[in-house]
Amino acid sequence: MKDLKFEQKRSLSRLEAADQLTAIAAALREGGDVELELGAVTLGLRIPDDLRGELEVEVGDGEIELEIEFKWPIAPARTASSPGAAKAATKRKSVPAKPRRSGPGASKNKSAKRSATKTS
Repeated sequence: MKDLKFEQKRSLSRLEAADQLTAIAAALREGGDVELELGAVTLGLRIPDDLRGELEVEVGDGEIELEIEFKWPIAPARTASSPGAAKAATKRKSVPAKPRRSGPGASKNKSAKRSATKTS
């Protein structure tokens, strides 16, 4: 059972994909408590110094699929009585994604965005 699942599927240009990966890379580089802006959605994450990664490439059915996955354990919630918890709870790093590109062909790849959902 998943506590939370966020999924966003949409068509995007190569430059939009690069911007999204750049924002994710910046969040990974910063670590700690980060806010990752993904279009109209802001996703808050706590990223530790060490995590597990998986890179998968599948070719078939006329498509190439590149999947990049990072996993890490959920950190226990901090309590107000722990040293520096109140200060750490208010300190967040914001990692904005670059704005969507405009110009010829920019509107041809629009699709609906899904927001974060909680599943049982």
